[in-house]
Amino acid sequence: MAAIYSLYIINKSGGLIFYKDYGLAGRMDTNDSLRLASLWHSMHAISQQLSPISGCSGIELLEADTFDLHCFQSLTGTKFFVVSEPGTHHMDNLLKHIYELYTDYVLKNPFYEMEMPIRCELFDINLAQAIQKDRVAYLGR
Repeated sequence: MAAIYSLYIINKSGGLIFYKDYGLAGRMDTNDSLRLASLWHSMHAISQQLSPISGCSGIELLEADTFDLHCFQSLTGTKFFVVSEPGTHHMDNLLKHIYELYTDYVLKNPFYEMEMPIRCELFDINLAQAIQKDRVAYLGR
């Protein structure tokens, strides 16, 4: 079983710009993935406002019985979140690495328009390699 079920990238206005499913069971359709991304964006924004700690950046980890949801928000407001197996604790580094891939292969692509869905072959290839390395590292623990 894989450590990562799915990866989402949400732009600063809450639009889903990238979705990749890595789980073998129960794939979501497009509408469900859009709803989940929109819901997460809203919950993240509300948590920033309701937090008793000033300067809170929002929810970083949501733990449930059957999955964990790890989130990284860039300085520009783009959110990267991974749905993974419960108890997976090494996702911070993976999310930061995915952000680096995003900046290297998506933002530096002269044909990419900001805030639009990501369609970049080099990003897909390098992302698949990063996820595969993460799976190998996870299974080796």
